[in-house]
Formats: sequence, C-alpha cells, structure tokens
Amino acid sequence: MSGDGVVTEHEAGEPAQRPQKRAAIIVVIAVIAVFALLFGWRSWRNSAPPPPAPPPTAVVAAVVNPISVPSSLEAVGSLRAVREVMLAPEVAGRVSRINFSGGQYVGAGATLVQLYDGPERADRQAAAAKAEFARLQLARTHGLVPTGAESREMLQQRQAEYAQAVAAVHQLDARLVQKRVAAPFSGQIGVRQINPGQYLNPGDKVASLTALDQLFVDFTVPQQELAKLQAGREVRVTSDAFPGRVFTARVTTIEPRVDEASRNIWVQATLANPDRALRPGMYITAALALDPIPNALVVPVTAIMTSAQGDSVMAVRGAQARKEGKAEPVAVKTGRRFGNSVVVTSGLKAGDVVVTEGQLRVQPGADLKVSKLIPAAGE
Repeated sequence: MSGDGVVTEHEAGEPAQRPQKRAAIIVVIAVIAVFALLFGWRSWRNSAPPPPAPPPTAVVAAVVNPISVPSSLEAVGSLRAVREVMLAPEVAGRVSRINFSGGQYVGAGATLVQLYDGPERADRQAAAAKAEFARLQLARTHGLVPTGAESREMLQQRQAEYAQAVAAVHQLDARLVQKRVAAPFSGQIGVRQINPGQYLNPGDKVASLTALDQLFVDFTVPQQELAKLQAGREVRVTSDAFPGRVFTARVTTIEPRVDEASRNIWVQATLANPDRALRPGMYITAALALDPIPNALVVPVTAIMTSAQGDSVMAVRGAQARKEGKAEPVAVKTGRRFGNSVVVTSGLKAGDVVVTEGQLRVQPGADLKVSKLIPAAGE
C-alpha cells in the first residue's frame, strides 16, 4: 500500500526487534563483567603474600671425631679340652665294681672301674711268701758267712734269690694295677658305657674324662694375616649360648705350616674356664686383638642410612652446623663396627656434623635445628 495511511512490512517489524537487541547487549555486558570479576579475583589471589616457611626440623646430631679404634681379626672356631681322654682298660677282664656315676667330678688317681683280680691277688700272696722266705735265708747266710759256716758264693746266691722274689712281687703288683681303671687327672666323667659283670677287652670304652677348667680355642686365619700373628695376643671369645658375655683367651700356639688346601694358618689360644660354662666342641667366634687403628673417623651406628644405592648419612651444613644448618645427604663407605659405633672410611672429614636421630623425616636441603649434640666417640 501507498499513501499516508499505508504501513509497510519493514516498518511494522522494527519495534519488535529493538527489545531483542537490548537483551543481547545486556547478556554480553554481564558475561564481560563476570570474566572481569574472575580475572580480578585471580589477580588478587596471586598477588597475596606467600605462606610462611615451615620451621626448621629438630634433630639429634654428632660430630665426626678422629680417634684410635681397637682392631681385631674375627674368625669362627671351636673349643677343645686341654686334657680329655676316653677311659679304657689295659688288659682283659670282667667288671667286678664300678665306682663312678655319669657326670660325676673325680680326682686324679681315683679308681673308677675294678676288674676281677682274684688269681692275681693269690699269686701275689704266694710271691710275697717266697720273698719273705728268701729274706730270712739271706739274713741267716749273712750271719754264717763270718764264721765260715757258709761261703760267700752262698751269700751271693741268697742275695739273687731274694732280689728275684721281690721282683716277682712287684710284677704282680703291676698286673694288679692293670686290673683297675683310674682317673689320670681330675675332671668330669661322661656317659657310662659299661655295666657290672661285663667282660672288657683292652681298649674298650668305659667313659670319657674331661677337665673343663681350661680349654683350647682353635681357629684359622688367612695366610695374608701372618705378619699380625703373635703369641700372647688377646683373643675375645663369644658364643651364642651366652649372649652378651665375652671370654678372654691368649694365643699360645701358631701352627708353623700353612694348610696347603685352604692356605689358612691354625691358631690356638688357651682359655681359662673356672665356672665350666663353656664346653669342648662348641662353635665360637674368636676375635684376635690387633694393633689399634689411629685417627679413624667414627660415627654412631644410628647415623648410617642403608639403601640400594649404598650407605649414606645426612650431614648438617652451615657456618653454625653444630646448632643449625641445611640438610645434605652424603654417600659414605663404612668399615668395622665396634659397640654402637662404626668406622667411616670415606665420604666424611673430621669436624663434620651428622644427624643420628630424625634423618628419615628430613628432606635434602631442609632447614635443620640441632636440638641435641651427643658426645662424639672418644670425647
């Protein structure tokens, strides 16, 4: 349509589109405002001061100190009795009397087993009677020779007869001694292996006799340690039968030959065993005392941390390391251990401070505060 009263389609749609444009503008402005607020909040958060640093970790530490460390050479050995024998008869015979019990302590010379000796005693009585008769004959001849009633040849014959008669008595005395089994020294009897009435042959086992007051300590050391061996050196003996107890022995014999199979040297020490605690045949650990190691660096065993990469310690670094500092892990190599300390052969120097308690909760580079400084070894 045309003219003043006619409205075109374009003109009729304009009022309807205006509210939609305003709504779209408002949404865009709102989104921009939200993003602006988020950006501002993030900027404010990032510009906030950082949280305060955690306080230093309190630890117990020790100072590495060079000292003279006792040295020893350890070996596994065994104990052997200084005096031990298996009792046995010298001659055959029937057991008529047993004078001991298993486990009994007996004195030297005590008769332990008596074999039947009736015939030998009867023979001795006859021999003793002959010896007495020969003595009387000799005395009679001594009185007659000065008078000429008997010759000097007869006197000599009587003297020989008397000597033979006395020898026969001594011979029977020796046979009677063989009819008994006596203790050659004082000691403890072992398990009885015979019974009354049993017939024994020479050498049959009766029981063992062991003197427990002294024992031999036998052990071997490699041939490269030969220069360190010396008679009289102290040997510290320990046994798992007596945890925590140390027995002291002295080297008495060093085998002059080196074993051709093992290339080891047999060393024997003598051990006093007054309380009879140790027994022959026991396995023991023998520590042969050597000259001490001078200026060895020593740390407490608790300072060593062991891992797949090896041993290490946590050192305290800084100008005031005995009071505070930074944590620094240090790889170390350890040597022999004695008591609650261990020798460090590399990785540390004298005067270093190492953590002994609390190192497992310390990170490298962390601030440390030494709450307690334990005395170093040798101080």
